[in-house]
Amino acid sequence: MSLNGKTAVITGSNSGIGLGVARELAKAGANVVLNSFTDRDEDHALAAEIATEFGVEARYIKADMSKGDECRALIEKAGVCDILVNNAGIQNVDPIDTFPTEKWDAIIAINMNSAFHTTAAALPLMRAAGWGRVVNIASAHGLTASPFKSAYVAAKHGVVGMTKVVALETAEEPITANAVCPGYVLTPLVEAQIPDTMKEYDMDRETVVRDVLLARQPSKEFATVEQLGGTCIFLCSDAAAQITGTTISVDGGWTAL
Repeated sequence: MSLNGKTAVITGSNSGIGLGVARELAKAGANVVLNSFTDRDEDHALAAEIATEFGVEARYIKADMSKGDECRALIEKAGVCDILVNNAGIQNVDPIDTFPTEKWDAIIAINMNSAFHTTAAALPLMRAAGWGRVVNIASAHGLTASPFKSAYVAAKHGVVGMTKVVALETAEEPITANAVCPGYVLTPLVEAQIPDTMKEYDMDRETVVRDVLLARQPSKEFATVEQLGGTCIFLCSDAAAQITGTTISVDGGWTAL
């Protein structure tokens, strides 16, 4: 499943799932464009490390995914976008009646609206190239719900719906659009939360992971960023040319319940 010669733009990719996906795509031969809202030396160093490790071209482009014009500018600055991975996202947990309005607006903008803007800008480039893949990193929360996550659940459901629309609009072209729906993924952010959760519940690490963090994940194992990257590679391969407008759950059975 070689992606040699393809260029992938991955939003929100200087850490966590986005970085993991970018690394896997680069390992498969794709040139990659990393992105986040910061513009630090270490952001550009990440791109340089990927380029050296995998022998591909890698760049970092700053763009704030809460701003539509910057989302579109990211694609314009990339210049080429054969593969678009919409990954950028944030979270906030509050009851809906006390959910901060500014948090709602930010989550909808970054988790959902950004995917609209980047896709709108990328499709003309894909059409000009005669090939394209849109992979939206949604969530198990794009298919089901949890209390206190109204904005996140609404945004991820929206991403799944928009994925289907893009697939229908490109159905007769060599372009596909699909959504990957992870459950809990072991990222540095999640790893950092485990010690505090252990203290809060007065539990050991294994019990916290199994009975608290993975309470809704029947496999009782985290998904990994490498597995998500592998799923993206498959969706970009010729084997998945007739897979479009659907969701692939990487959630240890969460949405089977």
